[in-house]
Amino acid sequence: MPECKSIIVLGTPYSPPSSNKHEFDSREQSNQDNNVVRGRIASYAWGLDYHDVLIKRMGDLIEFIESRLGEPVPYRSYTDTAPILERELAQRAGIGWIGKNTCLINPKHGSYFLLAEIFLGISLELDAAITTDQCGTCTRCLDACPTQCILPDRTLDARRCISYLTIELKEEIPVELRPLIGDWVFGCDVCQMVCPWNRFAAPQGDGSFASQEINPLLVLDRELFMDHEAFNRRYRNSPVKRPKHRGYLRNVAVALGNRGDPSNLLALEKAENDPEPLVSSHAIWAKNQILNRMKARSDEKIIDSNQ
Repeated sequence: MPECKSIIVLGTPYSPPSSNKHEFDSREQSNQDNNVVRGRIASYAWGLDYHDVLIKRMGDLIEFIESRLGEPVPYRSYTDTAPILERELAQRAGIGWIGKNTCLINPKHGSYFLLAEIFLGISLELDAAITTDQCGTCTRCLDACPTQCILPDRTLDARRCISYLTIELKEEIPVELRPLIGDWVFGCDVCQMVCPWNRFAAPQGDGSFASQEINPLLVLDRELFMDHEAFNRRYRNSPVKRPKHRGYLRNVAVALGNRGDPSNLLALEKAENDPEPLVSSHAIWAKNQILNRMKARSDEKIIDSNQ
C-alpha cells in the first residue's frame, strides 16, 4: 500500500478465564459431575470469531473517518489476517510492550486483548511508543509453560506451543508432546494466567467474545462423537472451527488420554474405528495412555500388598 501514511492500531479486550461462570478447575468439576471428564478452550475463543467481529467494526470506523473528511480514504484493514508484525506495530503505537511470553502487555489492562490494524492513506498525529521493558526479572510465564516453548529471548518455539499444536498443526501431534498438552482442546491460556500484569485485566471483556453458545469446559466423550455436520453447525461463528473437524477430534482424543479416566475407554475404542486416520491414531494413543496408567496403579497395589 504505497499511499499508506499512518496506521491505526486497535486493542479489543476479551474476558480472562476467571471471568467465566464455567471456568474453574476441570478436575474438580469432574468429581462434582459423576466423573464427567472435561477439556478446556482458550478464553479468546469462547464467543464469536474475532476476525468477523473486528473486520466489521473497522469498516464502520472507516465509514466514520470518510464521513468526517467528506471523501473516500485509501485503506487496508487486518486482524491476524495478513503477514504483518501486529505486536511490533502495537508497541510503536503505544498500546503495550512485548512481554517475555511474546504477548503484548498493556500496563493498565494486561494482555487479554485482540489486535487489529487499519492502514490509512491520510496522516494522523502519532502516539508515543512504549519502549520500556516492564517484565523485570519475572519468569513466571517461562516457568509455567507446559511444553517449555517460551524461550529467554522473547521468542517461542511454535513447534512446541499448545496453541500451535491444537489449532494450526494439521498433521499428527508429536508423541513426545501429547502428554504436555493436558486437557487443552483449543489453544492455551497458561502464560497469561500466571502473568502478574493480568491482575489489571478487566473482569469482563467485550461481550462479543464472552461465552455464549459454547461451554469453555467441554464434556470430552460427547465431543469425540460430534459428526462433521454438528461440528460445523456448532462452531460456524467460532474460532474453534479453525483446526477443522478432524483436527478438533484429534485434540479431544489427546485430552482424554491425558485425563486418564478409565470410564472413557469405551468411547476411545469406538473412535479407533473412525475413518479419519488422524482421529483413529490419536484415539489409539489415548486408550493406551489410560491402560498404561491402570496397569501402573495395579502394579503399585501389588507391591504395597507384598510389603
